Amino acid sequence: MKNKQQDIIPFTRYQKIVIFILAMTQFTVILDFMIMSPLGDMLMKSLDLKPAAFGVAVSAYAFSAGISGLLTAGFADKFDRKKLLIFFYSGFILGTVLCGLADTYPLLLAARIITGLFGGVIGSISMAIIADLFALQQRGRVMGFVQLGFGASQVLGIPIGIYVANAWGWESPFLMTAGLAFIIAIVIATQLKPVTQHLLVQHDQSALKHLWHTVAKRDYRIGFAATAVLSIGGFMMMPFGSAFAVNNLGITNAELPVLFMTSGISSLVIMPLIGRLSDKVSKFKLFTVATIWLMIICILYTNLSTTPFYLVLTFNVLMMMGMLSRMVPSSALTSAVPDMADRGAFMSINASLQQIAGGVAAAVAGMIVVQKNKFSPLEHYNIVGYVVVGVSALSIFLLYRVSQIIAKKYTDKPPVQEEIVLSEGI
Repeated sequence: MKNKQQDIIPFTRYQKIVIFILAMTQFTVILDFMIMSPLGDMLMKSLDLKPAAFGVAVSAYAFSAGISGLLTAGFADKFDRKKLLIFFYSGFILGTVLCGLADTYPLLLAARIITGLFGGVIGSISMAIIADLFALQQRGRVMGFVQLGFGASQVLGIPIGIYVANAWGWESPFLMTAGLAFIIAIVIATQLKPVTQHLLVQHDQSALKHLWHTVAKRDYRIGFAATAVLSIGGFMMMPFGSAFAVNNLGITNAELPVLFMTSGISSLVIMPLIGRLSDKVSKFKLFTVATIWLMIICILYTNLSTTPFYLVLTFNVLMMMGMLSRMVPSSALTSAVPDMADRGAFMSINASLQQIAGGVAAAVAGMIVVQKNKFSPLEHYNIVGYVVVGVSALSIFLLYRVSQIIAKKYTDKPPVQEEIVLSEGI
């Protein structure tokens, strides 16, 4: 089926409910992760932690999430996706409650590991549900709405997290997040229908065999590589973003929440627009333009010295535009790589690689950046920017390979009616 213009396929009422459910689960999971950053100083003083120990508590979530995704990948296509979502979301809520009840560092570390083990799989389950219930030319808009959680967590996570923690202690933001997640869990149980179409096309009886068959497919490995490289480029600048803004650009600690909130609000505006645009134009071309845009902003930003606050705000919004304009089309394209029978396993492995690659990126950035004392400017942060540019260039090549795989897939083997793809939209 060909269409000269990419006609927008409207969402059904049930699809809108699914988008809302997945967006809210994504919001709570990201909020739980983001809230650790503004609580850092309070946590270290309350539990008498050194910065290295706090860093371990933060990274424990990412690595446990990555390991969990790999361990569950073989089972991800063996069950109703609704039941899987409820199971892992319930574990995530339990882990978040334990974070709020922890009064020692070992307990906090254990709670973050539990939260990561369950929370790290939720994103991949959501992606599999999206791929099952939405055609490719709808997925850009779906990703735009679902990934609003990233921006909303910046708007709400940092300012509200600090406010609530100052009023009731550092434990309260975790309990607040768990309370909201509990309400969302009830909505999932009552409103989301079973997602079982993939069970009709299962061939592998063994979970390990299913995992091996998923990893063994060359096209899937290209998709995994694209995700890992994208994550390295996306995470490398983040760990030292606040320190660079304060120590190099001259931003005060009082201005930092405003900086994060402005970036978050901009993402709330940009995400749906990019999602809609992604369904109307070539997803790969949109990704390429956004990546080149981000590379230019990256080089300019990481070479700044003391800068007026309004310019720092502007650069951060421009950088957010580039990041989000890459995230939406790349997620939509990658979601089209696996066949229905492999989607759960593919998304689990993909999410694991994303988490692990993010941890590697943070570690590499830590080896590059130097700071003589805690008040001195960061050195070599511009080198991190150059590395991001190189990695971003590689991501264009890999996503081009992904787009070619999808074009060939739908040319050689026409999809079922629910997944009609317009080749000019790839």
